[in-house]
Amino acid sequence: MPTHTENASFTDAWKEWHAAHERHRADPHGFLAVTHLHWLGGSATRLEGAPGTWSVDNDVVRVVLEPGETLQREGQELNGEDGASLVLGPIAERGGINLRSGDSVIELAKRGGEYIVRPRHPRNALLADYTGTPAYQPDPSYAVTGTFVPFPEPRPTTVGAAVEGIQHVYEAPGEIRFSLAGEDLTLTAFNGHAPGTLSVLFTDATSGKTTYAANRSLAVGQPGPDGTVLLDFNRAVNLPCAYTDLATCPLPPAENRLAVAIEAGEQTPFERSGTRELGASELQGAK
Repeated sequence: MPTHTENASFTDAWKEWHAAHERHRADPHGFLAVTHLHWLGGSATRLEGAPGTWSVDNDVVRVVLEPGETLQREGQELNGEDGASLVLGPIAERGGINLRSGDSVIELAKRGGEYIVRPRHPRNALLADYTGTPAYQPDPSYAVTGTFVPFPEPRPTTVGAAVEGIQHVYEAPGEIRFSLAGEDLTLTAFNGHAPGTLSVLFTDATSGKTTYAANRSLAVGQPGPDGTVLLDFNRAVNLPCAYTDLATCPLPPAENRLAVAIEAGEQTPFERSGTRELGASELQGAK
């Protein structure tokens, strides 16, 4: 059983981690700043919150800018005195680029095989009104050791999305086996952000009650030589779709819908029902 000192140290480490995660989430151009979600098609269209007309054809995005409109990439202005016709892409699935237009960041990305544009503005109401995300008190009993068991070959795994009509395909390198609440459990793992690390999407018996119904995510460090990994569910976090309908987050594979209650990690956001978009006049006045 952990000592009082060990529990205090565990709690302090969690508080430091969660504070850093909250600062990242509240970035002026993070996902809380997204004002619109536009799906590109073959016809040139003006998009609210972004300059120019946008279209996509044969995996290439074209943006036509009028004189006086501004769009920058890595600090370089892309428009000329007489306007410009820009060609962007192709972009890899789940990839994207960020462009600047005044105070806004214009995200161009590919999700579910489709191109999307998501303007992000630091005065978006969702970000301006953000007060933090509730979470369970850290509990060392929800930090458990598991074993990563690689598949003979990575398995392409198709999952649903928070947006109806699209699917995500991830390569699953293996599964993680562990015990919690007296149950032997298994989670399919996807590749994490850093090479060699893992990530799991899951729901559990708290989902739709105290935690967000659709999904939570847990980052897992690189397995040890014997496959040992740490699953610290105190660090389970919400994905963007828990805060806004302008997200395309993946849903967990069916086998990752756990029957046990994992009363650890982030809970349903306070602001989930309060999302609204900045109108064009507000965006113009905020520049």
